[in-house]
Parts: sequence; structure tokens; C-alpha cells
Amino acid sequence: MTPIQININSKIYPAVEKAGQHVAIADLKLSLNSGEFICLVGPSGCGKTTLLNIIAGLDTDYEGEIIVGRQHTHPKIGYIFQNPRLLPWRTVRENIELVLDSHQSTDSIDPLLETMQLTQAQHVYPERLSLGMSRRVSIIRAFAVDPEVLLMDEPFVSLDAPTARQVRELLLKLWQQRPHTVLFVTHDLREAIALADRIIFLSAPPMHVIREIIVPVPRNERRDEASLEAFRQQLLQNYSDIKQLL
Repeated sequence: MTPIQININSKIYPAVEKAGQHVAIADLKLSLNSGEFICLVGPSGCGKTTLLNIIAGLDTDYEGEIIVGRQHTHPKIGYIFQNPRLLPWRTVRENIELVLDSHQSTDSIDPLLETMQLTQAQHVYPERLSLGMSRRVSIIRAFAVDPEVLLMDEPFVSLDAPTARQVRELLLKLWQQRPHTVLFVTHDLREAIALADRIIFLSAPPMHVIREIIVPVPRNERRDEASLEAFRQQLLQNYSDIKQLL
């Protein structure tokens, strides 16, 4: 894994009819350390998904640069969307096998399935999966490509609280086994505290970084809701500028 520097000078959407140009991102700089879990928090519509698409190379219409190590290039990406996007005519295992390179053995999927508790469901078709199980499949698929950066765009949205907590814990277990650099978008400050090494707070458009906060709560204490809430309250009291972002 290599450090990654993201410098977006501007991302502008062209004028539509009588509306003027929309400046989505301006003067945004992010440094991603190898193996770091970073959560991005910002108001709805601020451009978080646009930023992920730029990092993924899906949107190239911007001014700026992405530097991987010392090279100006887009990193190898694993992308987890809000919708699991599983092919309905392929089983769980077949959906994962689709992303493997020709040199990768399909046996590499087995430990991923085991960690995410899906071994027994590997030959099931997506229509028989719960939403939480489908999200776990999408996580496995993203890890299977061995990415330099794992992008996660609110992957647990619409899950009920107990299911979201279960999938978060399984994600962290897998990430600790295979420590990739992660950019995780969320609106939930508690979720960000539970997951992140560092939280980056983003402004309304034109989006830029307002504040970066390292989460000091030890990971073995983050399953305690009281500890998470205490730190959340501390953040809201100490940094009034982040209240408007939630």
C-alpha cells in the first residue's frame, strides 16, 4: 500500500438552461495514509459521491491531480455503492468471482466468505438474500480485488440499527485482517466514530475540508454505546462548525 494525495482544484457542473454553473468542489486537499480508515461526513448534496467518483476514475472532468506514491495516476479501487448491485442471475460466489483477475485463484474467496459469515450462502442467488447479506456480498467483492483504496458510499443506509451494527463489526474484522486504505461516506457521526481512525468534515458546495479529527477512542471500547456517545457530545461541544453538517 502507498500513501495517496488528492488535490481537487475545482469540479464544475455546466449551466443547465437559465441556471448558472454549479461549483461542486473547490480547493479540496486530502492525504490518505496507507491502511487508514477515514470517514467523510458532510451535508446531503455537498458532493461526497462526486468526490468518490473522481477518485475512482469514473469522473475525469475536473481540475486537479491524484498522486499515488509519486505517480500521477488513479489508484486501484474497490467501490461499494449504496445499492449492492449484484447480478440476479449469478450466485453469491459467482458475483464475487466476476471481479477477480485471471491470475487470482477463486479459492481466495473462501476466507472472505468465512469472515463475513456467508459460506453457507455462497451458492444462493441474490433474490434470496436479505439486504444485510447483500451488503456483505458487496463488501467481499470490493475486498477481493485487493484495492489500493476502498471507497464506501453510505453502504449501510436503510439497514435497521442491529443489522447495521452487525455488518459494521464484520467489516472491521475483515479490514483488520486485510488493512486497506478506506474512504467511508456517512451522515451518521456515531457510525463515523465507531469506524474511523480519522473523520474529515466537509462543507456544503463548493465542497472543501472544514475540519479533520483523529478518533482517540480505543477500538476495543467502541462497541460501548456510552463511550461513542460521550465522544460525540464532546465533538459537538468543542466544534460548533460541525453541527450544521449532520
